Amino acid sequence: MLIRLGYEIAIDCPQPMPVISLLDVHKDRQHDIKRQTKVLTSPFTACDVYEDSFGNSCRRYMAPQGGFQILYDALVEDSGEAEPCNPLAGETPVEALPPETIVFLLGSRYCETDHLSDLAWRLFGHVPPGWARVQAICDYVNNRLSFGYGYARATRTAAQAHEERVGVCRDFAHLAITLCRCMNIPARYVNGYLGDIGVPPDPAPMDFNAWFEAFLDGRWYTFDARHNVPRIGRVVVARGRDATDVPLLHSFGPHKLTTFKVWTYEQESYPVRPPARGIDRTLTTPLIG
Repeated sequence: MLIRLGYEIAIDCPQPMPVISLLDVHKDRQHDIKRQTKVLTSPFTACDVYEDSFGNSCRRYMAPQGGFQILYDALVEDSGEAEPCNPLAGETPVEALPPETIVFLLGSRYCETDHLSDLAWRLFGHVPPGWARVQAICDYVNNRLSFGYGYARATRTAAQAHEERVGVCRDFAHLAITLCRCMNIPARYVNGYLGDIGVPPDPAPMDFNAWFEAFLDGRWYTFDARHNVPRIGRVVVARGRDATDVPLLHSFGPHKLTTFKVWTYEQESYPVRPPARGIDRTLTTPLIG
């Protein structure tokens, strides 16, 4: 299966300022990219590319005063299968966890384990450890929170989402991650592309999505407390402790978001005509270069 994906993001800056983007397809999926444009900016702005401590690709720009636009379009090959389920996967005792997973047991900016630990053990202490426990957490979060784009708030933490009972995909992920960590299950935040593939189309404008991964039986498994069903066509962009580690854009100064477009959908075949150079600036039909 081929997935067409990309974005157009533009900001307006009252003064020149550094901007870091975490928008590249994760290195785990780079080998699946069959065609892509370069990451284009308007006006052209040089960037430094580096890898952060979580293995995410970051681009650092010096955005000019005025409008600054970032564009990208790609064609990615995907298995067409939903992410795997393994109901027999068990938990790894903390003393046997790989050292690099320990950080995903700790509290973080949006995941306050100290506030929710007692609740987690009351709710899930009796659930068989492993896959069943993580799934029970997803079921609880899915039932507890009501989803709505109007509920978005950048400062909402997991504990606040639990009390307010509303949120967007990042809030579902933060609450599920926190409850997993409280139960000594390493869990990490993931953002990326998730199109309406194999499900009824969502009439809302496309956006990047957030979900999480839990460490069971020696590997990371994908879970999604918002949709709470296995999905087809996820493409990871970045992973971290929570949304603090993986902002789409991190600006070091004031700015106004003026354009935000994301696309991800199944494409049945490669374009018949020779690929155009660059991207159609209207971005109504992104072109592979």
